[in-house]
Amino acid sequence: MNRLQRDGVTLAFRVHNPLARGVPVLLTHGFGATAAMWDPNVDALSVDRPVIVWDQRGHGSSDAPDDMDAYTEQLSVADMAAVLDAAGADRAVLGGMSLGGYLSLAFHLVHPQRVAALVLVDTGPGYRNDEARAKWNAWVQRRARQLERGDAPADVSPELTQAVHEHPEGLPRAARGVMAQKDARVITSLDSITVPTLVIVGAQDTDYLAGADYMARKIPTARKVVIDNAGHAANMDQPEAFNVAVREFLDEL
Repeated sequence: MNRLQRDGVTLAFRVHNPLARGVPVLLTHGFGATAAMWDPNVDALSVDRPVIVWDQRGHGSSDAPDDMDAYTEQLSVADMAAVLDAAGADRAVLGGMSLGGYLSLAFHLVHPQRVAALVLVDTGPGYRNDEARAKWNAWVQRRARQLERGDAPADVSPELTQAVHEHPEGLPRAARGVMAQKDARVITSLDSITVPTLVIVGAQDTDYLAGADYMARKIPTARKVVIDNAGHAANMDQPEAFNVAVREFLDEL
């Protein structure tokens, strides 16, 4: 992995096929995962374009600062911009799974000129309703405490099983600082998205089927693909079907 420094925090990233001339793709993993979750996909997606993967702060080979102020949605979006800069990419297709998909939407809200298209995988756009957001944040707090105790989650998705974290103590900090939500900025921005958007969801990812439907309805340029026999990590559960769907989308850009 390559390294970049941002205000004393080291972020790990890798660029596959850096000399290719196609529009780059930036892939952002889900919470508790690492860049390695994209291993079944990078060869297929990087045939004619650079594909950039990275570890979010508190994950994988990136740093896990002690200061809780170092974990926010805004800092994560700035990290994505810094990774693109380090890879020499002015503009990219943003692909993200779960938390990574939400951060891709948040990035588009801040830097729309740097987004060529969106690939939103097993993710949701956040919550418009304060009560629903409070329930989500309560779950995030429970998950953070679970991580601090060293307890395994009840349902382990494959992106979590393969994850190796150099600083696992950073995961509960990232949960509380990045995964917890404070407002409805992202979900209310969906109808303003004009770039081509592919929404992908596993047919068995029951927690995110409604979110995928909502994004497909609200984003004017969106189309949705449901991948059979796949759960919350559709790109890992059915990599061939995932790669075909994304390659077709990229070829049309």
